[in-house]
Amino acid sequence: MDFLPPVIEAYALAHTSAEIPLLAQLNRETHAKILQARMLSGQMQGRLLSLFSTMMRPRRILEIGTYTGYSALCLAEGLTDDGVLITIDVNEELESFTRSFFDESPLADKIDFRIANAVELIPTLNDTFDIVFIDADKMNYGLYYDLVFDKVRSGGVIIADNVLWSGKVVQTEKKIDKDTQALLDFNQKIHTDPRVSHLLLPVRDGLMIAQKH
Repeated sequence: MDFLPPVIEAYALAHTSAEIPLLAQLNRETHAKILQARMLSGQMQGRLLSLFSTMMRPRRILEIGTYTGYSALCLAEGLTDDGVLITIDVNEELESFTRSFFDESPLADKIDFRIANAVELIPTLNDTFDIVFIDADKMNYGLYYDLVFDKVRSGGVIIADNVLWSGKVVQTEKKIDKDTQALLDFNQKIHTDPRVSHLLLPVRDGLMIAQKH
């Protein structure tokens, strides 16, 4: 995931809006207490997600893959006064940790955190979403995209994280593992989908941003 020279990344972060105290605390505690802390969005990506949300002023956001809640808190910043973010995760072990940070946020009443299998839950949702953020198991990225597509409004965006997969998507000389192949297939799926305009943004581990026509 370290695609930029460290000095360039440090300079970029130094000239990016700082984390609010709650996000900084969540960042620290995730790295101190939780396995695979690199899954946390962090300052740069978090400010980008917040920017998208603030610019779009969404009424409904769907997040697939909550982890410790950093990205949900960032995306929720731009919600309308009556807006709601639904975030889904299958990991019950992190629920109390994540909920504790949601509960501390002034946006707590706008976050609907559900422990569930997203493949089973998404078809039951009747909302129309302005933003969908996919950051869950890579094998199901294509399926998640298909499940949410008709629930996204025209002009809405679907954002998928980790689409560069630490650079593995271009390391074709090595044996390709299943997750890497799933992401290669997903990126190509979006690239050839005439229903969207898209940008693969090389921020952090790569964000695929698809806007529905």
